[in-house]
This record gives sequence, structure tokens and C-alpha cells, in this order.
Amino acid sequence: MIKRTVEISGSGNRLSVSLGSLIIQRDDQEIARVPLEDLGVLILDAADTVYTHWVLAEALAAGAVVIPCGRDHLPCGLFLPQDNSLQTQRLAAQVAAPLPLKIRLWKQIVQAKVRHQAAALPQDSPARGRIANLVTQVRSGDPTNVEAQAARIYWQALFGPGAPEFRRNPDAEDGANALLNYGYAVLRAIVARAICAAGLHPSLGLQHHNRYDAFRLADDLMEPFRPVVDRAAVIHCVRHAPQVSLDRKAKAALIGALIGRFRVGKESRTLFDTAGRTAASLVAVFAGERKTLLLPEL
Repeated sequence: MIKRTVEISGSGNRLSVSLGSLIIQRDDQEIARVPLEDLGVLILDAADTVYTHWVLAEALAAGAVVIPCGRDHLPCGLFLPQDNSLQTQRLAAQVAAPLPLKIRLWKQIVQAKVRHQAAALPQDSPARGRIANLVTQVRSGDPTNVEAQAARIYWQALFGPGAPEFRRNPDAEDGANALLNYGYAVLRAIVARAICAAGLHPSLGLQHHNRYDAFRLADDLMEPFRPVVDRAAVIHCVRHAPQVSLDRKAKAALIGALIGRFRVGKESRTLFDTAGRTAASLVAVFAGERKTLLLPEL
């Protein structure tokens, strides 16, 4: 089933649940009705939106992620569903995973990310080949930090020749960085949802180890998906330069990219399904049933 991403913005919104559907009203008029079973992500980006605890509980019980946004319209929190009967067993395997296994998996993740960064650049970009050549240089745990080497080439080339030099800044609140921050936050939520649904804990990571990061495993597994957000942000910035802001059109472009299709083997899958398969493959790796992660090709 293709899950839907619903963003609540504007003013005068009221949310309720009736007969298995999320009811969205504005100025006391019903404007939309979404079956809860179809809901994948609910983004709350309107300060005066009115909803009850029951709305949150029912959305989570249906397996949706709920993301409230702050004053800057960027996600400031994350509500995740938590319902897996095998969670205790899988958490034990996750905690017991040896370091050599983790660094081997990180190698696969970095290789996929770098490969996808190369694919995100135009065919005629000289940087495309330079980045692609770095894939074979990644070793277990990436001790030589090929990820950073690729990033330096990638960010300089991503916006194309003639464009002002771009600097990635996760704290920026405007321009291309704001678009990237928003897209990454939604992507992170979708991956975290898949992790929890698989019975794993999102804070027990493979490589990310910031003690203040509650979603370290989500940050690990989302890495190969990031170029999807990057490419969508670049296309939007080129079309709307020089005035680029995180407005409704920008959000629609970013979410549109994330609800596209991904190739997994010979199959075409949604991001929700693909992230779920990646998380499930990690469960199988921890259980000793397979040796590698199932990652998408972008």
C-alpha cells in the first residue's frame, strides 16, 4: 500500500478522528478525510491547529509518524509508533551486535551513499566520475573518511557551474540549507518509523555516536537516501532563484521526491516500503540470517 504524507499548514485547522479516518476541518468546514490506514506521515506546521490526544494516539496506532514543526517551520519533534511483538528478542540482538559487524555495515552504507551522490550529479559533470571512483576506496568503518572526501567534491558540484559556492549548514534557516534541513527531517522520520516497526531501537546506531542524538540508527540508515532530497532541493532552487524559501511549493517538491519510487533489486518500491525492507534486512543481519543490508538504487 502507498502511504500518504499529509502536511497541516495555514490557519484555522481542526483535526479529529471518525470511523477510521483523519478528518481535517478549516473554519468549521471539512476539507479532507484521510483513512488512517493510508496515513504514513502527518506533519503539523500550523501554530493554531487544534487536535486532541486521541488524534495522536489513533494516528500512531495506525502506524503513522507524527511530526510537529516549530516557529521556523522545521520539524522540532517526532512521535513514532511502537508495536512489535518480537521487539525484546530483536533489541537483544541489536545490543549484542559486535563492532566488526557494525563497521562492515557502515562500509556498505557509505559506499551506497557515495554511489548515489555521483548519480545525483548531471551526466556531464566532471565531479560525477571523481566521486564514483571513491566508492572502491571505502574500507570497513571508513577509516580514511572517504565519506567526507566525497562530500567536499559533491557539495561544490551539486548546484552546477556558475552557481555561488554552496556551504552545507544544518543550522541555517533560509535558502537551500533550509530546504535540505526540512527534507532530511522528513526522511529521518520515515526511516525511524521503519526501524521501530522492525522491532529495533532508533538510538542504538552503527556509526553515529553523538550522546545527544536519540535517532542514531535512523541517521545511519538514511545516509544512502539523502541524495534524493539533495536533488529535489537543487531543482527547486534553480527554478526559483534567486529568491528561495521554505514555502509551500518547496515543501511540496521535497515531499514529492520522497514519495517517489526506488529500485530494490528488480522491483520498484515506495520509500516507506524500501525503508521497511532496509530495516528488516538489518534485523536479519543481527540474527545471522544474512550478511549485507538491502539498500535501494537511486
